[in-house]
Amino acid sequence: MNESGVRPLVRVPRGTMRRTLLVILAMLFVTTQAVTRSQSGTPQRPAVDITDADIRATIKTAPTDAVTDQQIRVVDIGTYNVAVGVLHRAAKAKQTAISHAQVTEVYHIIDGAGTLVTGGEMLEPTPSPSDGNTVKVLVGPSTGGTSIRGGQSRRVGPGDVIVIPPGVAHWFSAVESDMNYLVVRIDAQHVLPAGYVNPAIARSTAR
Repeated sequence: MNESGVRPLVRVPRGTMRRTLLVILAMLFVTTQAVTRSQSGTPQRPAVDITDADIRATIKTAPTDAVTDQQIRVVDIGTYNVAVGVLHRAAKAKQTAISHAQVTEVYHIIDGAGTLVTGGEMLEPTPSPSDGNTVKVLVGPSTGGTSIRGGQSRRVGPGDVIVIPPGVAHWFSAVESDMNYLVVRIDAQHVLPAGYVNPAIARSTAR
């Protein structure tokens, strides 16, 4: 934790080390859940599948020349929610900064590449409207800005995983080619709508 009280961003690089770390994190998560269930006596919740077809179907609905953030599902785990979304980020679109007060985000880059800046000072910060889609469906209370002064800058591309804690401003200062990336959102305070299913997925399931 830094002097401002905000935990730093964690980046997991490509390759064997990244895969090993992800396996370890998954094992720790499962172990923690098992201990929690054994202590509380609560029944197990069913697993929820999000297929590659679901992800691609959601991406397909996004305008190709814009930045579009779409939630796919919000799953109620019991003590917290886990949401999975996908972003399309066009290289020619305007790139703005944002931070989220209560939700942790984990990015996994699928396509494209760009320069991601985190931390630092957000310029022209403005709270996101409380009745807007960003707050109600995507990421809870948030603050948007035009860019970031200072901060940590790194190039990201397919296979990279980035963990962004609550309160950490983030911004793509450059996008080399159109990007698609998966976002896992850890919602410890239940600010996201549990049970939400993206309409594109709901339609395909109903067929």
